[in-house]
Amino acid sequence: MKRFLNRSSNPFSKYIKTLTASKGKEEYFNLPALQDSRYEELPYSIRVLLESAVRNCDNFSVKEGDVEKILNWEKTSEQGVEIPFHPARVVLQDFTGVPACVDLAAMRDAIKNMGGDPEKINPLKQVDLVIDHSVQVDVFGSDDARTRNEQIEFNRNRERFQFLKWGQKAFENFSIVPPGSGIVHQVNLEYLASVVYNRGEMPCPDSVVGTDSHTTMINGLGVLGWGVGGIEAEAVMLGQPISMVLPEVVGFELTGDLSPETTATDLVLTVVQMLRQRGVVGKFVEFYGDGVANLTIADRATIGNMAPEYGATCGFFSVDDQTINYMKLSGRDEDHVNMTQEYLKQNGLYRDYLNEKTPKYSGELMHLDLSSVEPSLSGPKRPHDRVRMSTLKKEFKEALTSEVGFHGYGLDEKQAKATAKLNIKGEEFELKHGSVVISAITSCTNTSNPGVMIAAGMIAKNAVKKGLRVKPYVKTSLSPGSEVVSFYYQEAGLQEYLDQLGYTTAGYGCMTCIGNSGELPTEVHEAIENSDVVAAAVLSGNRNFEGRVHPLTQANYLASPPLCVAYALAGTVDIDFANEPIGQDQDGNDVYLRDIWPTRQEIGEVVNKSVKSEHFKKNYANITKGNKDWQSLSAGSGKLYDWDDSTYIHNPPFFAGMGVKPDPVQDIEEAYCLLNLGDSITTDHISPAGKIARDSPAARYLQEKGVSERDFNTYGSRRGNDEIMARGTFANIRLINKMASKVGPLAVNVNTNEEKAVFDVAEDYQKEGKPMIILAGKEYGSGSSRDWAAKGPYLQGVKAVIAESFERIHRSNLVGMGILPLQFAEGESAETLGLDGTERFNIELNKGDLPLRGEIDVTTNTGKTFKAIVRIDTEPEKEYFKNGGILHYMIRSLNDQ
Repeated sequence: MKRFLNRSSNPFSKYIKTLTASKGKEEYFNLPALQDSRYEELPYSIRVLLESAVRNCDNFSVKEGDVEKILNWEKTSEQGVEIPFHPARVVLQDFTGVPACVDLAAMRDAIKNMGGDPEKINPLKQVDLVIDHSVQVDVFGSDDARTRNEQIEFNRNRERFQFLKWGQKAFENFSIVPPGSGIVHQVNLEYLASVVYNRGEMPCPDSVVGTDSHTTMINGLGVLGWGVGGIEAEAVMLGQPISMVLPEVVGFELTGDLSPETTATDLVLTVVQMLRQRGVVGKFVEFYGDGVANLTIADRATIGNMAPEYGATCGFFSVDDQTINYMKLSGRDEDHVNMTQEYLKQNGLYRDYLNEKTPKYSGELMHLDLSSVEPSLSGPKRPHDRVRMSTLKKEFKEALTSEVGFHGYGLDEKQAKATAKLNIKGEEFELKHGSVVISAITSCTNTSNPGVMIAAGMIAKNAVKKGLRVKPYVKTSLSPGSEVVSFYYQEAGLQEYLDQLGYTTAGYGCMTCIGNSGELPTEVHEAIENSDVVAAAVLSGNRNFEGRVHPLTQANYLASPPLCVAYALAGTVDIDFANEPIGQDQDGNDVYLRDIWPTRQEIGEVVNKSVKSEHFKKNYANITKGNKDWQSLSAGSGKLYDWDDSTYIHNPPFFAGMGVKPDPVQDIEEAYCLLNLGDSITTDHISPAGKIARDSPAARYLQEKGVSERDFNTYGSRRGNDEIMARGTFANIRLINKMASKVGPLAVNVNTNEEKAVFDVAEDYQKEGKPMIILAGKEYGSGSSRDWAAKGPYLQGVKAVIAESFERIHRSNLVGMGILPLQFAEGESAETLGLDGTERFNIELNKGDLPLRGEIDVTTNTGKTFKAIVRIDTEPEKEYFKNGGILHYMIRSLNDQ
């Protein structure tokens, strides 16, 4: 394994040129020097893959043939050929960073037990970890909400913070942005990303993989990046290239400009819907056209962020003048900015969206006239189900009595009229279906975008001046992605108006969107629970799957920050803003949304005056130092971690009894079906990140360890403990198992017909010594790139998942944990085959010599037999599977060196 490039073995060294930069001369690989006409026709995102292959070519991990495959992209992208890719760096957020570091620590123990050198487990790539998912909205609506929330979270999570601080000392090339500083994607955009990476031997295009699916946000800055599972990220940290299928690239032309009443959020929700309908799973999407020139970097980042929601690997915007201007605004070093511009222009990686020859793209081009975008939301249960603001009232009412599904709640006529009386803060209210109980301007998709954030502040200002207020049953919160937002809010004089409506800053981190919305006021909680009112949440995040935002909000809508404020003022989503007033002013006159909505020109003027380079410089000057709590935090020393009896950090059993050579692959025989699931089962269903329910197996475990209920914390915060996470697998309260009698985290022991928690049934089968499989529908594993959605089933004893289709990252994670992903043949499903989950399943694995994307037979004890497609897609993945997983493969590979 090499730490630096070996020029002598690189057949493309003759194409190294010298770049004259302000700080001296820089050598770099010049792609136009290849003098290959195909290069100028390549999509810009593919050019980044090509540069990586040329620079890292050693005819071992990257071969000359790989370079040819990429140059010949127009043909090879249609053939599913495999290429290696060495990203420049890895970015982690702490929810996934903690288990990644736990795995690395455990791998050191394993390699030591095999007689090897533990320090071979040491990141060779630059790894940046941002502790961003560390704030739950326990305190809200008060001036000191941020301080109190962060203190509560620091006390709750002290053990995992100590572990991370140890990791910072124990591993090389590993830096941490401490808690309270912001969300990983915004910190990556504003600070970590360099556009041209120059920390190694020579400059190259910055590229990144991250342990959050929304790593794709960075593509708005012209940095190629996407989410991978923590398992795959760990291999990249250790110098392993990503083995990927050379993707097709969908060209998406944007023309014109947004209309005065629309926002970047409306645009991205429209794009999400269009691309979901097109079908772009496993593909790159590359945006081009004169409309791109009219989008700010923040607008582009908003679109890039939601690539997982439209299903693409990434949504890429090439570098142009806007990128350079943003780098200057965000306080990047001037010499670096100049070098970046010159390097990218010399290498054919700089774009002029107004005057260019369009590269070749895959299939039919897509097009959107920005002026056609309408104010929109998405929901009530999925991020790609866009609904026009003008029709939301009608569609919500129809959903109440529609069949239970992604667009329906299945209420009868009487239930559809249910209401709940509520007394809160001395006032009487009536909660109805659609009453908004959570309004959250929450980190990730939007809070890096000054345009929509300023718009929210201006709505608040205009509303306050007319005497409008938010109903006291609405839990409002503001959680910016970095303190830069607070700086420009203060500069613009808008924070005081947000404060008056209850949008005080609750902290800088991922909150409501990840399920850290905290508890509702007791009166509201009881009113909903006792009435079954379909309460609503409106948030500016990117995920609204069932049970994610809050267990009691069944209708969850994604919206722009200004619309979050608007619906909080209205107190309901059951409103037609065009014809119904949002409230009354001081004199009792009706106030309509149009009366307080600022124009894009007005918003732009405030943005230009209030968003300043000095805000970025001030925020990031000492970002890695952390607050006093972080600085005073004690952490262990040494290269091996001193495991204790923590309920946060635990040595996982993944490598227990691991030998120097892998055991032969065993057939899957007489496997029970643990769950029979439908379509769109997300990683939130499989491995929820939210609150640990009081009657769950995880709660029982914590109580046995002496942990009181108030200190249970969330599954997300306890991802460093396999005992908790195994018990929390399939613990989502909205899980629908076709074998169970009701909705919930339930499975059925087919031997006893006993219905109980999924973990408990899995434990029964494991005691019997039998493996398990899972049956599922389309898009299994969509949502966040959550490695515990693969690790948890592995610990429960699941050996295979048979689904109609898989989400890209989750399929990779399953292979990475040695779980076999199998896909039903086209047009077939568990339902069409008559499988109900009571069968016993046999799968012959041919000692691991499985056909890549080929068919194998699955038989059952009932006589039903069918063919399934093996979704092991590449030769390296086959090796990972034979080794029991990618981490096992890495340990053995490093030990052999």
